[in-house]
Amino acid sequence: MQLRNVGASGLTVSALGLGTMNWGQEVNEEAAREQLRLFTDAGGTLVETAARYGEGQAEAMLGGFIGDTVARSELVLVVQGGTTRAGNGRLDGSRRGLLDSLDASLTLLGTDHVDVWLAPSPDPVVPLQETISALEAAYVTGRARYVGVSNYSGWEFARAAATASFPLLVNDVEYSLVNRTAERDVLPAADAFGAAVLAWGSMGRGVLTGKYRGRIPSESRGASDVWAPYVEPYLSGKPQRITEALCTAARGLDLQPHELALRWLLARPGVASAIVGARTPQQLKEILQTSSSPVAAPIAEVLDEVSALVN
Repeated sequence: MQLRNVGASGLTVSALGLGTMNWGQEVNEEAAREQLRLFTDAGGTLVETAARYGEGQAEAMLGGFIGDTVARSELVLVVQGGTTRAGNGRLDGSRRGLLDSLDASLTLLGTDHVDVWLAPSPDPVVPLQETISALEAAYVTGRARYVGVSNYSGWEFARAAATASFPLLVNDVEYSLVNRTAERDVLPAADAFGAAVLAWGSMGRGVLTGKYRGRIPSESRGASDVWAPYVEPYLSGKPQRITEALCTAARGLDLQPHELALRWLLARPGVASAIVGARTPQQLKEILQTSSSPVAAPIAEVLDEVSALVN
């Protein structure tokens, strides 16, 4: 698998990153272990997790695999900090909340440091400087080799990067053919500060696989009471038209729709890695066959046109 530098740093990560959001929920321990094995065997290095995934189950499972299924040195651990505040569902961006979550993550993962630690979406009741101070504490003590943020808008990232006395290397945001809002200001802001984007939701929350065309499979996320609201925004309207165009183009190229969608995304400037998730090892195996080669220019132009942002 292709390795890429993250922004203006010496850190390299695999072009595809393994997401663990559904570990401990849709994915049991045996399947998660097999996913990690398949991913690293394919040359993957970046594994993304968060303190809140499965209420800590994802981190605990991953920690149990490190040193057993895979060596710690083979992984680039990207961990999002912050746990949910009681009563309002908002992620805690306070210094106490963030650093407590980092310490808990290190314990569950069984390591003394993470490679990239991310502050979650801005907490409206916490001053930016306080969140920055937590990132700085993690960075200067070596508990995090690099730091960044997650789901910041372009102006929020620029303000944070300009405020910090240390580099913010990453903005972890949703980006795919059916959601290109990152192009408005997130990508330019990251580029201006020598940072990169990690793209979650890279397959349009599953719709860019084409499996939701005309129906919702009974075993899919779209049919789940828990996950249906996550998928539903991309099942109709413009996202549906984009998916149809993608499937038509993929058929002409003898590719799977997800392959074409990922190749389009990986060619976008500023994207260091596309985060992918799967419910089963077989699904992940198919995803990992994706080439990093750019899409032919005429096809890329068609996909750009049909998915273009409306100003």
